[in-house]
Amino acid sequence: MITAVRGSSPAKQPATPSGASQMDFDDRAQLDASQVEDVGGGGGFRGGGLAIGGGAAGIIALIVALIFGVNPGNITGGGDEPAGLQPTSDLSAQCKTGADADQSEKCRVVGVVNSIQKYWSEQIQGYTGAKTTLFSGGVQTGCGAADSSVGPFYCPNDKHVYLDLSFFDELQSRFGAKGGPFAQAYVIAHEYGHHAQDLLGTMNRVGQDQGAESGSVRLELQADCYAGVWAKNAVDTGFYAKPFTDADIQEALDAAAAVGDDHIQEQAQGRVNPDAFTHGTSAQRQKWFTNGYSSGDPARCDTFSGSV
Repeated sequence: MITAVRGSSPAKQPATPSGASQMDFDDRAQLDASQVEDVGGGGGFRGGGLAIGGGAAGIIALIVALIFGVNPGNITGGGDEPAGLQPTSDLSAQCKTGADADQSEKCRVVGVVNSIQKYWSEQIQGYTGAKTTLFSGGVQTGCGAADSSVGPFYCPNDKHVYLDLSFFDELQSRFGAKGGPFAQAYVIAHEYGHHAQDLLGTMNRVGQDQGAESGSVRLELQADCYAGVWAKNAVDTGFYAKPFTDADIQEALDAAAAVGDDHIQEQAQGRVNPDAFTHGTSAQRQKWFTNGYSSGDPARCDTFSGSV
């Protein structure tokens, strides 16, 4: 079993400034905005659908359970199909090239999603895409109703990634992450790691258990590793002008540390309980992202064998 160090700050690697964080898209890259929809605040959210206590403690508990999670329906109790989501802005008119992705946050999301799906389509035979839904406030999904406190998540029932961009402000203000464009890319790549797990059947191996060596933790750490694998190969997808800098990768490592179970528990309740882990410690999340990035090989992301 993994022993958590109580009262410690999240493990962070020292910065290795090899140029500033840029995540520079190839200006000539053609974006496919159909892979992302923006439903704004009109996502069909039904208030009261979240079966969780109110107030800060309830929000923290929900984040502990679901940040970078898989299925909000497990908490909401919902399993409805999305309630007729209608895009509120036409991203295809805004996001056409890599140059647009360098200038606009939503177009950057499109570029990141395009690159990630290009990578996985070449790794998984018969790959089927997952659309990213941008929402504000709340949204109705195939896994039930969810609001912004859930954080980004992947719903296997409707094969969508859901993302409220305000989460990235929370990542900085509540969890102490430095943020940045590549922190966002890491979050999105993690969720698409879950989509890859869904297509590969890995999700079917995991129940709703908790704990430092649980299947839930192993699933999340593998998604972190898959995010690192994509980062290593991203320039080969044709959407980036050059490989990511050390400063880019540091943003991902910093974000991974900020959302470790031990760090969140310490903030929420002043102590660490490994038996309640669902996603892995700060150090584990950094370790597995680094494993993926160092190897560039999804086969090196076996978190289900041995100790994590």
